[in-house]
Amino acid sequence: MSLPTMLVAFAHYSRDGSFAVLGANLRFTTIMATGSIVGAVLGGLLLGVFPDLVLIPLLAVILLAAPLQK
Repeated sequence: MSLPTMLVAFAHYSRDGSFAVLGANLRFTTIMATGSIVGAVLGGLLLGVFPDLVLIPLLAVILLAAPLQK
C-alpha cells in the first residue's frame, strides 16, 4: 500500500520542483544518503546478532533523542 503513495508523492513533488533543493545541496544530500544506506545495512546485520529486546528500545532512544540535536 505504501508504494502507490510513494509514487504519487514522488510525481507530485517532482512536478513542483521540490527536488531542486537536493541538487542545490548535493554534498549534504550525498552525506545523508550514504549515512542512510550504511545505517540500513548495519541495522540489518545487527538483527542476527542482538535480540529484538535490545534493538527496539535502542531504536526508541535514538528516535527520541534525534529531535534534541541542533
